[in-house]
Amino acid sequence: MNMNNNDILIRLRYALDIKNTEMVEIFNLGGIKTTKEEVLKMLVKTKDSYYEDDNDTDESEEEENVEVDNFTLESFLNGLIIIKRGRQDPKPGHPDKPDMSIKNHGSVNNVMLKKVKIALALTTEDMIEILQDAGVNITKGELGALLRKEGHKNYKPCGDRYARNFLKGLAYRYRD
Repeated sequence: MNMNNNDILIRLRYALDIKNTEMVEIFNLGGIKTTKEEVLKMLVKTKDSYYEDDNDTDESEEEENVEVDNFTLESFLNGLIIIKRGRQDPKPGHPDKPDMSIKNHGSVNNVMLKKVKIALALTTEDMIEILQDAGVNITKGELGALLRKEGHKNYKPCGDRYARNFLKGLAYRYRD
């Protein structure tokens, strides 16, 4: 089963121990006005979530959820960078807001890795250690290919396995 944007948001929130009020603030910094209630609906596991353990969920007791689209996820990641690193003034001649990096669903994991790396000021070595903590060995070259811009000749799509284990490794690092 593939990870969806709701899964990424849920796992990222858990890994970094982000409170609901902080989630609202991060979305606002990323350019999306939202409420705590709306955020809670984004954090409900969907029926097709990767980690659905049991299939005996009663339809009537299922909570209402809001599907997180690519724009919403990337806005959250941009807000995470601002809350962790501060707002960056645009360079002269550059637009006030950066272009959205997620071009299609295939690049979601790559963009998430890149933006979390920026937000937490992680080095390549840090990221390799985080993945190793989750039981995944990756070389500098392989990681570099995942962090490249889509369209670059050495770009490689980041599979769910790397994304899931990166978020798992972050939880080990930031929740202990």
